[in-house]
Amino acid sequence: MSDVCDGDDCGSPFSGGSAVLEIDLLRTLLAVQQTGSFSRAAQAVFRTPSAVSMQMKRLEEIVGRPIFAKDGRGVVLTPAGDDLVGYARRMMQLNDEALARFRCADTRGVVRLGTPDDYATKFLPTILARFAASHPHVQVDVVCQPSRALVRLLDEGEVDLALVSVGLGCGIPGTGTIVHRERLVWAGARYGEAHLKRPLPLAVSGTTCSWRSLALTRLDKEGIPYRVAYSSQHYVGQIAAVLADLAVAPLPKSVISGELVPIDERLLPAIGHYEIQLLAAARATGAAMEALSGHIVQSFQSEATWADREAAE
Repeated sequence: MSDVCDGDDCGSPFSGGSAVLEIDLLRTLLAVQQTGSFSRAAQAVFRTPSAVSMQMKRLEEIVGRPIFAKDGRGVVLTPAGDDLVGYARRMMQLNDEALARFRCADTRGVVRLGTPDDYATKFLPTILARFAASHPHVQVDVVCQPSRALVRLLDEGEVDLALVSVGLGCGIPGTGTIVHRERLVWAGARYGEAHLKRPLPLAVSGTTCSWRSLALTRLDKEGIPYRVAYSSQHYVGQIAAVLADLAVAPLPKSVISGELVPIDERLLPAIGHYEIQLLAAARATGAAMEALSGHIVQSFQSEATWADREAAE
């Protein structure tokens, strides 16, 4: 980040400058950066798109620099905007920690949280550890089921909150709060040849999985023959088949590392992106449930667990 200061309000916090970075504006900035659009950010912060636009204009006035660049594909941050996002994450985390220290320590209750086991493995450890630190008397019961099963459990009142996948063919209405949006890529073994075979051998999840639906739809559109060679409800099972060079799998970009590599899009077509949304049961109320819900949303933001904005578009 730049240390250069060229404005009248720069310098020491005791210099008398009137500019203040408002927490509400920073929260909306993070939502815009993470969702890639003002309209999606509006859903995340429970405002209208026009209100989000006005907030971002106000933020640009406060910092004295443009934070968004024109781009026909979506919202793009300027270098100054990228710098501001880094500060915003740190300020939001400190704000939430301070409030939790004085307001949330005595919150009690039980919250039933539903999540696919993939997300329980990937996202929950950090989220639950921090939530326990600020809400030590709230008991969180985690239920691991596929997304469509979790929607049914929400309707039946068996869980209070649920993290679910939303995408093409998943059969789940996108009515929740978007907490994660990420690009899917074709994963293969380093130096592997499975991606060259026809029909293309696939390692996928169940038929209701949005990753699977997006991938198969794309292959059908491109006329690429394929066969489901391996099936596993957990992406770790799919990765095992991929690492053995027995198949390729549609997986989030963030899990690709080591001997697992993305297949060049000139060899296999781009798949698209999926979203994770946070849903709440219609009758779920109470301080404990609201605290966990807000904490999950903020945790995804402050930890930058979303894929980078350009990859998600």
